[in-house]
Amino acid sequence: MSRHKSKAIPGRNLRLADRIHKDPAGIDQREIDATGVELSTDYAHAKVYFTVLGAEPEAATALLNEKAGWLHSQLYKLLHIHTVPTLRFFHDEQIARGIEMSILIDRANRPGPHSGVPDEPEDQS
Repeated sequence: MSRHKSKAIPGRNLRLADRIHKDPAGIDQREIDATGVELSTDYAHAKVYFTVLGAEPEAATALLNEKAGWLHSQLYKLLHIHTVPTLRFFHDEQIARGIEMSILIDRANRPGPHSGVPDEPEDQS
């Protein structure tokens, strides 16, 4: 058995991903919200998915990836672990798509002139 092989610690991947998700090392959480984190099995890389308010997603992604080294060093200080993952940021478009789908569903379910459903029930008396 090699000295350098180690067994995965049960739940460590989830705990580390949760910690990165909850405290993204100084990111202003009023403007950027981490929606999920995917860690590689060796904990060397993390994909951080986020949504952003009041800014263009492409600009936010570029800025976060530019600052990823600084964020990595802040996580290292915060987490006190040997392997802190390299961070890559990706805009999470699923939330925007979900909102769009919800709006479409609401429109489809709304009674109106094109739905074939009268706005008010007819008086049968």
